[in-house]
Amino acid sequence: MQTKMGAGPLLDARGQLAERGWATAEVRRYDRAQIAAGKLRIKEWDYYCILADAFGIALTVADNGYLGFLGVSWMDLAAGTAINDGAVIPWPMGRMRLPESADAGDIEQRRGGMLLRFRHEPGGRRLTVEAPNFGGGQGLAGELWLAQPPMDRMVIATPFSGAPRAFYYNQKINCLAAEGEIRVGNTLHRFSPDRAFGVLDWGRGVWTYDNVWYWGSASGMAGERRIGFNIGYGFGDTAAASENMVFVDGTAHKLDRIAFHMPAGGPDAGPWRFTSNDGRFEMTMDPIVNRHHSTNLGLFRTVQDQVFGRFSGRIILDDGSALDIAGLTGFAEEVRNRW
Repeated sequence: MQTKMGAGPLLDARGQLAERGWATAEVRRYDRAQIAAGKLRIKEWDYYCILADAFGIALTVADNGYLGFLGVSWMDLAAGTAINDGAVIPWPMGRMRLPESADAGDIEQRRGGMLLRFRHEPGGRRLTVEAPNFGGGQGLAGELWLAQPPMDRMVIATPFSGAPRAFYYNQKINCLAAEGEIRVGNTLHRFSPDRAFGVLDWGRGVWTYDNVWYWGSASGMAGERRIGFNIGYGFGDTAAASENMVFVDGTAHKLDRIAFHMPAGGPDAGPWRFTSNDGRFEMTMDPIVNRHHSTNLGLFRTVQDQVFGRFSGRIILDDGSALDIAGLTGFAEEVRNRW
């Protein structure tokens, strides 16, 4: 059963989810002060990924309790390469002051020469990045404007079985038309709003120590229609709602369960397949590049395979009509964390 949430506080007086389920707007109010768990268990992040046909960028600001992180990744989809750069902030435990809403509050973080700035402005968001040490010193810098007209988004409040004070409150905002320039070394890359689109992954919650998730996302154009989708599963108790949703011209179409079928030879060894329990989402993704990252610090370990590629297939919308997808740029990932 899929439960659509109403408005109100995210947590009750005990620090537990007041309601679990999904929505298409930020109906539940996140308040860090209401969390009943210890600061080391709180995980908060803003992650943007903006993709054009031939290149893309990912920007991360995360406060994971005992470890903060600033991340910049550049994907050259024409060459099939990905470069990661990052800066670590030890023991932030809320000092990064990430906003309690996806719709208000700016972020500006500096560390080790790296600057990430995410600002709200009327009609959208402005992202600024400076990473002088990127790519062994070639450097990366620029600014992107993400237009955000009124439109639906994916919102989900997920509990964790056996951990009543653990939860994940997540918003995914797809189809953010991107405009601006990013300079990598001596090469200037221009993002055009008719061909480049971004997604925001806004996450706040209290996580259990050992978990895995699968996430896929794409945004772009299918003919004259602006489309996007968010798919995923793996962590928490999703009995009340899945995070699977398709967006067409700003309107959400809720899906039920979707399974990821990864190639047997490894994340980038061949096409990924995606199937749904009701036949409404049947898709393949042809890989281009795997943005792989792993860290093993004993108690803290993460293994991430974020594979960028082109999606093709068919989606059945809420009214029963079919939407055919061909060569839509996006990504799918498997992430395993002990944190």
